[in-house]
Amino acid sequence: MRPRTIALFSAAVLAGAIGGSMLGPGPAEAVNREILDLQHDVTSLLQGQKDLTTQMTQDHTVMKTLVEQQGEAVGKLNATMSGLQKSVQDVQANSGTRLDTMSTQVQGLSDNLEEIKSRLGKLNQQLVDLQNTVQSLDAKISSGGTAAPATSSPTSNPTAGGSSSQPYSGSNAGSAPANAPAGPAPSADTLYSNGLRDIQSGKYDLARQEFQDYLKYYGDTDLASNAQFYLGEISYAQRNYQDAVDQYNRVLTNYPKSFKLVTAHYKKGMALINLGQKTAGVRELRDIIRRFPGTDEERHARAKLKELGVPVTASAANE
Repeated sequence: MRPRTIALFSAAVLAGAIGGSMLGPGPAEAVNREILDLQHDVTSLLQGQKDLTTQMTQDHTVMKTLVEQQGEAVGKLNATMSGLQKSVQDVQANSGTRLDTMSTQVQGLSDNLEEIKSRLGKLNQQLVDLQNTVQSLDAKISSGGTAAPATSSPTSNPTAGGSSSQPYSGSNAGSAPANAPAGPAPSADTLYSNGLRDIQSGKYDLARQEFQDYLKYYGDTDLASNAQFYLGEISYAQRNYQDAVDQYNRVLTNYPKSFKLVTAHYKKGMALINLGQKTAGVRELRDIIRRFPGTDEERHARAKLKELGVPVTASAANE
């Protein structure tokens, strides 16, 4: 058995050797080719990885530069916005004074119109008196009477209303205080016109003196309430709100039929709010809305209450 086994083993080895010699070179060459291809692929992969790393580094640098530029742009924008915000705040701070000045100028023009109307009315009355006098004279002459009574013509005292341009004299001394100077005072027209001109040009101290003189000499004329109102406007423009309230109160108390009555109410309310007396100021504005609907002051009062965040009408608990 043993020799046979050895023979079979030898035959198998020989067959393997022969088969190996026939089949060995082909598979080895294929394996070498695959290894070369694999090495080439690895090399290409490494090169691609290197290129990708380089590209990422470049992109990172570009992104960093863009981020820095955006940061600088944001910083400049913040600085610009800060400057713009400060400008807006300055405008808001000054807008109230500018609006008050414009309102005063408009009111001055309105007062000039009222003054002209008052003068026209007095001139018309004087013309009527003159016509009546002429007719009376004609009637007396026609009836054979004398012309002597013509010396008492009403035109001899055209300043009865106090708004004429004639100098102040003893004939109208009843409109001045007992301690008024004996010399002639400026005419009512001169004082009032100069006061309006000076308040519109910002010469508040001079305008105050002129309106005070107007009230001193012509306190019973049609425009006396306007002069009193402008004393309040001067104090308001100078931010002396307590004195402004006092001056507006004099308009409301002494001149209940004044052309400036509603405006005095409104400006008094605004002065109280500026003094920090919000409750009293709101009450004044609500009173305007209730008593003077449809006026400009009523609309301004509503806008101010809305700005303050308070209702137009008070609840029963707050009344």
